[in-house]
Amino acid sequence: MIVTDSHLHSNFSSDSQTPMEDMIVEAIRLGLSSICITDHYDMDFPVIEPGMDFYLDTDAYLKEFDRLKDMYGQKIDLRIGVELGIMPSLKEKLQKYIDKYGSRFDFIIGSTHIVDGLDPYEPLYYGRYEDERDGMRRYLTANLEHLNIFDRMDSFGHLDYAVRYAPHKDEYYIPSDYFDIIDAILKKLIANGIALEFNTAGLKYGMKQANPHIDILKRYRQMGGELLTIGSDGHKPEHIAWDFKRGEKILKEAGFSYYTLFRNRKGEMIKL
Repeated sequence: MIVTDSHLHSNFSSDSQTPMEDMIVEAIRLGLSSICITDHYDMDFPVIEPGMDFYLDTDAYLKEFDRLKDMYGQKIDLRIGVELGIMPSLKEKLQKYIDKYGSRFDFIIGSTHIVDGLDPYEPLYYGRYEDERDGMRRYLTANLEHLNIFDRMDSFGHLDYAVRYAPHKDEYYIPSDYFDIIDAILKKLIANGIALEFNTAGLKYGMKQANPHIDILKRYRQMGGELLTIGSDGHKPEHIAWDFKRGEKILKEAGFSYYTLFRNRKGEMIKL
């Protein structure tokens, strides 16, 4: 049974209004053994909506976490992380950030949110392509490009995230159409000891599969991939541990018996 959630956001992320304390209190109510808060930091995010700059005041963030850990640390194992948005132009900035704060985090997720200046969340992203499959291919290609410029992360977030916002979501999504790129990504993760994230938010958005799709999970396992982190990508208390029972079934079907939990940037294998 999955009793940890390693991908959660609070109001330190531009896209959440939930105080960190509220996320912790709900996780305790749900009976989780541990959670990791992983608020967004997307440097140089192209702001379209006011206030959505995805800047993280890291010092204030860590200070608030420490305060709450003192309050609730006897009731739940609290861990702190960050979800870093990766873009080719950020190589030096990301390296400097990790040099400064990396030892302070338990867990670092690296994710692709911006491709060619746009987040797939924005309708304009897929609007640039006549075929939504081309938009998906470009997103996956960007993932590989980003891994080639920055690999100082513990887990690679929501590998096929862009499918959440495709015009037909995952109705026509066939991962094998992209295995040439996906295989290269998975090989890169395995070679560098970076975990693959299993993110259940896709289920919340009405998709048939989580991120990544079960066919990608099976591919990763067949290639020898073992490091797998689990997160709901929750931005509200009601999102915590979203559909984890179904997620556990998916992971077992894909051939996994363990998942990975990070503390002080070191992974521990936890039995499903």
